[in-house]
Amino acid sequence: MGKLDGRIAIVTGAAQGIGNGSARVLAKHGATVILVDFAESVEAAAEEIKAQGYKADWRRVDVSKLEDVQAMVDDVVAKYGRVDILHNNAGVNRRVKFEDIDPKTRDFIFGVNIIGVWNMAKAVYPYMIKQQYGRIINTSSVTGTRVVDEGQTTYSMTKGAVSALTRALAYEAGPHGITVNAVLPGWVRTPKVEQVCRDNRPDDPESAMRDMAAFIPLKRLCRIEEIGDLVAFLASDEATYITGTEMVIDGGSTLPETFDILHA
Repeated sequence: MGKLDGRIAIVTGAAQGIGNGSARVLAKHGATVILVDFAESVEAAAEEIKAQGYKADWRRVDVSKLEDVQAMVDDVVAKYGRVDILHNNAGVNRRVKFEDIDPKTRDFIFGVNIIGVWNMAKAVYPYMIKQQYGRIINTSSVTGTRVVDEGQTTYSMTKGAVSALTRALAYEAGPHGITVNAVLPGWVRTPKVEQVCRDNRPDDPESAMRDMAAFIPLKRLCRIEEIGDLVAFLASDEATYITGTEMVIDGGSTLPETFDILHA
């Protein structure tokens, strides 16, 4: 028996990275998981989960387009009868200094990170109200809400918006038996992070990983499945009285006031 047996879950940005890890963990706990992504590889990601004996399906959707999102959610409900869990995870980033970012790039990031999250929540919300039950978990970030680096003005703005939406929607959704929470990852070992390390140190990308981990109190990057474990907890009956929260999962990376150069 899994703690999510019988639940229908939608995970966006699920072709790889955090979303894929979340989908695999939710499926392991018994949920039927619909992996949603714009990438063609989302089908293969779902098939891999099914090959392991779990329940998975997939939809290729651009979350920035409300009509497409609504049609996808309607189709999922028509096929499975309900939607219980939404992990609103799809997100993009372009690290560009504020004076150099153009409106097209800004709007692309806003479209996925803010509008996409709003679209998905808007589409599932009436179904969750009807069944008087729902779990919405949004992927925000420590970036923008706790810490920042150069070139992150636009991305930070979107993650601040996700956190704000989480709190506001939690307030409205509570009387309907719907909880809304956010997970705030720090450095996670995703394919994108691995690619950054390869680009910067093609001869020894693992050394870049080690240097990144050196300033994290737990001395390693987060595994994608560990984000999934937190999402599964928030989606389960173990978290029935938790709503409107931001749960940081960063290995302590946001704890230092300064980098301790003398002891590095």
